[in-house]
Amino acid sequence: MTLYPEPYIQYLVHFHGDRDWFECHELLEEYWKAHPEDPKSRTWVGLIQVAVGLYHERRGNRRGAVKMLKSAELNLNAQHMAELGLKAEATFRSVMERRQLVEAGVTIGERFLDLNLTIADPELLRKCLTVCSEQGLIWGAPSQLENEELIHRHTRRDRSDVIAARAAEAERRRQMRQRGSSR
Repeated sequence: MTLYPEPYIQYLVHFHGDRDWFECHELLEEYWKAHPEDPKSRTWVGLIQVAVGLYHERRGNRRGAVKMLKSAELNLNAQHMAELGLKAEATFRSVMERRQLVEAGVTIGERFLDLNLTIADPELLRKCLTVCSEQGLIWGAPSQLENEELIHRHTRRDRSDVIAARAAEAERRRQMRQRGSSR
């Protein structure tokens, strides 16, 4: 089996297991930021955008979903997706068709329709299924639309560290400006 980064495997597990697309975004974004020279950088961003687009769509934010899915279409690279064990053409088509449906305001039935990524590498799929099972998740299960924590995750997470970091940066900039004006 090709060696895939663990955050990517976890991304796939959350993408297809508990449909926690916010967690998918967090996992791959952290990996992407830690590997800025990775040649697959734009594809990592594209996969992050797919997850964020679906997160927005499921929450009813069509505009945000379209924006993210459109960006994903531009960032996903066929060769890189193949190297990541995905069927590139099927992935492109799924993302594009979903974006077009969301853009047109089409709702399929009463329930949100999940999107799956087509995995080409059978060893990768086997690994994901094993991890999914170990985490008590069911691969391909539908989104738990009644789970408010899952649906509105970004509004319910602890952001105190981010807020503190932003405040410290604002204070640092204020002090720099103050030093600059006193010269």
